[in-house]
Amino acid sequence: MTATIATSAQTELTGSVLVLIQFDVSEELRLDQLQRAVDARTVQQPRIKHSVPAYVRYQRPPVVGPLDPLILSGGERLEGEIKYYDYGVVSVIYQLAFSGDWESLVHLASRWVWDVDFAARVEPIVRQRLERNAAALINPYARWLSEDYFIFHLRNEESAQTAADLERDHGLEIAQIVRGDRMQLSPGECAEVLQSRISYYATDLAVIGWNAAFLYDSAAGAETAIQLLEYANSQLLEFRHYDELLTGILSNVYDSLERKRGFPARWRMARRATRLHTVLLDIAELTERADNSIKFLSDMFAARLYRLAATKVGVPDYKDLVAQKLKTAEDLYHDMIEQFNQSRGFFLEIVVILILLVELVYLFLGKVA
Repeated sequence: MTATIATSAQTELTGSVLVLIQFDVSEELRLDQLQRAVDARTVQQPRIKHSVPAYVRYQRPPVVGPLDPLILSGGERLEGEIKYYDYGVVSVIYQLAFSGDWESLVHLASRWVWDVDFAARVEPIVRQRLERNAAALINPYARWLSEDYFIFHLRNEESAQTAADLERDHGLEIAQIVRGDRMQLSPGECAEVLQSRISYYATDLAVIGWNAAFLYDSAAGAETAIQLLEYANSQLLEFRHYDELLTGILSNVYDSLERKRGFPARWRMARRATRLHTVLLDIAELTERADNSIKFLSDMFAARLYRLAATKVGVPDYKDLVAQKLKTAEDLYHDMIEQFNQSRGFFLEIVVILILLVELVYLFLGKVA
């Protein structure tokens, strides 16, 4: 699919619009079982846009399978695929070929971002798939967290406009697309949106927002950016899950400490502290595995693009929240152990005193006799 940008009054754009819907479904997915159970293939390593020998490699590449087309109420027919990540995230991408002008692309962006509930439409499809492969889910979640993200890709040509010219001539429309807003934005807001831009060549441009991105690039370059945006959103889902999980754990521990006071409760503190520490170790292991599931080897541009995408969607913020709550939980664990040790020490002192009293009683009774 090609994309051309003319300088005439009637500008024709050609490209594709993608919607990414992701669900955090379980603690882990057995990719080997999914690979055997579904008509799937392993996703290829992202193709890097420049010619230097640099790669982005997954530690455990996701398993990819086809999906039936999704028909929207407006008549659009979206082609789709589904990806399964080993750290429990299922990612669905639907894609629509686009042809039109800037105004129609701005209107489409606004309608898709705000008027179409893709997560509600896609979740039953994903649940049906996973019900057929329930053995592949390790510790499935009753409630799924979800994220959606929109990518608007215009494909450039060898004789394409430069990124600087495109930004100068159509910066307002690009900002509207990234924000999903039909109304004309203020110059300050446009500048704010366009600050989150990155280019490698003079003729490519990526503008990253918190819920949408605009790509002006070749097919190979856009493929790399799309996979990195997909990965960043999956990381956001994971850290959102750990944040909620830790919030619930800390709340339960605090409630337990408030309800159960006194010596007997303190004596049972070690058991509760051990359970808390076990959960903390599990979460730390899972977060480390999720955080290290992709590696950037020698490709500094891909690493910069990922850091920009992760920052815009909020991965560092949630990662910091999780780290803070892990630290709070770790401090709480040590405090619980300290309280238990104090109770144990007090109990041992009482025992020693009782033993001494008994010996004194026997000694006194012996002398009296």
